[in-house]
Amino acid sequence: MRLIALSLLTAACLSPLDASAASTPAPARATSYHTVDVAGVTMFYREAGDPAAPTVLLLHGFPTSSHMYRDLIPALADRYHVVAPDLPGFGQTVAPPRGEFAYTFENLTKVTEAFTERLALSHYALYVFDYGAPVGFRLALRHPERITAIVSQNGNAYLEGLSDGWNPIQAYWKDPTDANREALRGFLKPETVQWQYTHGVSNPESLTPDAWALDAAYLARPGNAEIQLDLFGDYQSNVSLYPEFQRYLRTQHPPVLATWGRNDPFFLPAGAEAYRRDQPSAEIHLLDAGHFALESRGPEIAALVHDFLDRKVKR
Repeated sequence: MRLIALSLLTAACLSPLDASAASTPAPARATSYHTVDVAGVTMFYREAGDPAAPTVLLLHGFPTSSHMYRDLIPALADRYHVVAPDLPGFGQTVAPPRGEFAYTFENLTKVTEAFTERLALSHYALYVFDYGAPVGFRLALRHPERITAIVSQNGNAYLEGLSDGWNPIQAYWKDPTDANREALRGFLKPETVQWQYTHGVSNPESLTPDAWALDAAYLARPGNAEIQLDLFGDYQSNVSLYPEFQRYLRTQHPPVLATWGRNDPFFLPAGAEAYRRDQPSAEIHLLDAGHFALESRGPEIAALVHDFLDRKVKR
């Protein structure tokens, strides 16, 4: 009788999120690590959750990798199938040499599209951050029928979202000289990477230095700097597509959640608020955080995403 009473008390104390997590076996929520060859690229990815559950595709940004989702993945995997690849040129994905692969956002999207098809991801919610936003929106333009929802965490699709921090990169767009390209190498320095994590964070002592140390190590690999400079130069192709991204939102009406670090030095809060212009039902949350909002507001963002997906994505 004592064991039965204890079991009933434990069940009564569980929140709905805890209860659903308890109903899912722990091994299904654990993250596993894989590689798959697609379009001439060996893609590394993290995966967790029941493959029969609705899929969430997590797309990272610069200068990080799927490592940025290390805590979010198990938080969502109690009810969702979560997949997070490393884009070409980042993380553990084997990057072809520049002479064999043009590092453009169009090509990043082609590889990611092939990746989703290789894994038979016929429908998925997008979680996009930074570079992951233009890749994700390009996927949505190609296959709007596959997108069940969009979560944008500092993933921009509007001109008003671009801060003055983009000025050196925009100068390179306008005049792609060697001098303007060289001026961008400062973005690749370890101290700049660290600054991207700590800027705008009220409690930087809560951040693990492993995150920016890992990113800096990836950037320091032979040949990677030129890859990143190529992508800086090509980002203008995404800005040119902003009107198409916005048209997609207006015509397809995907559920949208924006969880935004309002102290981001690159993507301004106006970029989050602009989503309502094209998708009036978009849910906007501006958080006291910087560019890498997951690092300082991870549990809060996970709760917002979980609630949003539970309401908007059909099971």
